[in-house]
Amino acid sequence: MTRYRPEGLRDDLATAEPAGEGRAQRSPQPAPVSLGLRGWLRWMWRQLTSMRVALLLLMLLAVAALPGAFFPQEPQDPTSVARYRADHPELAPWLDRLGLFDVFAAPWFAAIYLLLFISLIGCILPRTRAHLRALRADPPRMPKRLNRFAHHTTVTTAMSPAEVTSSVTAKLGRRYRVKRTEAGISAERGYLRETGNLVFHLSLVGLLIALAAGQMLSYRGQALVVEGRSFANAVVDYDSFHPGSLFDVSALPPFTFRLDSLNSEFTWEARARDFTAEVTVEEPDGRVYEDTIRPNHPMDAAGANIYLSGNGYAPNMTVHDAQGELAFSQPVPFLPEDGMYTSRGVIKVPDVSTGLDQLGFTGFLLPTAVVEPGGIQSVHPSPNAPLLVLTMYRGELGLDDGVPQNVYELDTEDMTPVLDADGAPAVIMLEPGQSVTLPEGLGTIAFGEELPRFAALDLRYDPTLGWLLFFAIAANLGLAASLFVPRRRLWVRVEGAPDGRTLVEAAALARGDDAGLGADVQRVIAAIPTDAGDSGRRNDE
Repeated sequence: MTRYRPEGLRDDLATAEPAGEGRAQRSPQPAPVSLGLRGWLRWMWRQLTSMRVALLLLMLLAVAALPGAFFPQEPQDPTSVARYRADHPELAPWLDRLGLFDVFAAPWFAAIYLLLFISLIGCILPRTRAHLRALRADPPRMPKRLNRFAHHTTVTTAMSPAEVTSSVTAKLGRRYRVKRTEAGISAERGYLRETGNLVFHLSLVGLLIALAAGQMLSYRGQALVVEGRSFANAVVDYDSFHPGSLFDVSALPPFTFRLDSLNSEFTWEARARDFTAEVTVEEPDGRVYEDTIRPNHPMDAAGANIYLSGNGYAPNMTVHDAQGELAFSQPVPFLPEDGMYTSRGVIKVPDVSTGLDQLGFTGFLLPTAVVEPGGIQSVHPSPNAPLLVLTMYRGELGLDDGVPQNVYELDTEDMTPVLDADGAPAVIMLEPGQSVTLPEGLGTIAFGEELPRFAALDLRYDPTLGWLLFFAIAANLGLAASLFVPRRRLWVRVEGAPDGRTLVEAAALARGDDAGLGADVQRVIAAIPTDAGDSGRRNDE
């Protein structure tokens, strides 16, 4: 009996030479080929520029940004960073080494950012070239059998083939790219879908470039301004200042503004209703005007946006030393720590008479103080019954050591607490307008009659904000087009029938699910009129 093997099916046993004890000898396996350096680089480039890796890097970038939400960031809130370092002395140095106090400037974040940038460009360029070729190419040719498509329709009409072709072409030409051939009419639409996809990815690249340029060309700073005081846009007036790597600090526009008043509204339940900072601005060209800053409604001055990021109270404090000399007199900002504006602050008095210890005070300001058996607390953020509670230290403040200090923290390493007559740490309580004598004959301290407020301002200059907005809008428009624009192909075959009538056959195909595909075919066929006595024959298989 003869056995037949299907053509093209390889049978190693049938073609092998006999070897040994009648056993077939298999063909030797090819030796592995070394890729070499160039091959490995090509393989790495293909992996990096694949869409899978691009999406992975995008997700990794989002995950890498999460520490910025869990840990205070130095450029945005240096005070909170200083407080975190003081509260976590063992953990903070490790977070510093990892760059978690300034995530977006960390080398590892920049590495992910750069790899994503390269990956997106590597993905987009080949697809853009292919899309441009597709835009110039003709619609796909007519398939041999149209009845194999799910959306297939035939109709007969008394119109001539030329009239049918003209009518169908006119109908399709409104939304399709059309090509007439001897086999029939080929049409295609939905190129905007791939265009939107490319616009979306190009916009992501544009956003990355704009963000990088913003980091280099912008500046950002924070400042506390007390009511009645002025601010000049100079580095010395900032509490913290962070210029971009390419920003020229000497090019700061010399505008100034004065904080005329800071108004706050609270409900009886101590919920904030509104905060407004009334300011008078003087632009570099000499123009003077009044403006208002509210949360999420910044003021624009010489191209810089000025945001109201916080507020609090700054009591006017006056200290005379043991010899009666004026040692300190200025408003001291106390930073709120809760919703009732229980605020913490530090008073440093370095300018005492020769031979005397420097003085330091730390404590709390309670806007509406209530004394209870368990202690003192503030029951409302409005200054209905202000009370200042301070503890006092004497010694060396360490301001002359050349080491920068946080103005809101008191370094007590070289200082000792001041004790009262009972040998306990002295507690000083002051109401507005009061003055008390300090223990141990160290002088006096006075709380001013008025309780001014301060505004915590965040000043940002970024020339790329317009580009960021443009690319963000373009990305959303491109994403919408890539999701909602249907990609369809439609074919119409026109043939003359033996009875002198014309047979029209139409079919359509979509990329993915498309609920409107069948209706689109029917709209095209509806453009072909039939005789009054014969409605024609229509199928939709």
